[in-house]
Amino acid sequence: MKDEGNIEQRQAAIDEQAAYERPSGDDIGEEDYGEPTDTEDDTTEEEENPQPRPTLKEVIEDNAREDEKPFSSTLALRTILGGDILNTQAIRRQVWLILLITVFSILYISNRYSCQKRLIRIDELTTTLKKSKYKTLSISSDLTERCRESHVVEMLQANNDSTIHPADQPPYIIMIPN
Repeated sequence: MKDEGNIEQRQAAIDEQAAYERPSGDDIGEEDYGEPTDTEDDTTEEEENPQPRPTLKEVIEDNAREDEKPFSSTLALRTILGGDILNTQAIRRQVWLILLITVFSILYISNRYSCQKRLIRIDELTTTLKKSKYKTLSISSDLTERCRESHVVEMLQANNDSTIHPADQPPYIIMIPN
């Protein structure tokens, strides 16, 4: 008996607290809109078209969906670095353009690299050609100096070669008739 009385008292206290915390219909209308509303009209409309509140499961499904979200006008560093920007509809529509730009960029870089390699090779060959020309020129001048008649005579006299000597008469031109 004692337990039943305690349970009834507790239930009555809970009901009183719930009634105290719940505002009346008139208070809601006055606070929200600043003027009193007809509670009778509101109750009849609510009874005719009751809108069911979504359940917790439906709310979680709506919020946890990983569908495409619209591109927001505010762009933050966090969305860019986090990769959220790649999931928007605007970026997905431009995937082929981004791919084409990437391919052209790779072709441009590879073409530039090959041209630079060719230019380096041309510079190396140019320096080698210059060195070869200088070497050829110095060898040619040395040979020309050694082949001069005065130098040849000095060499013959130094060797005491009696069979070869310079000509005393100028060369004779033989004319052959046609």
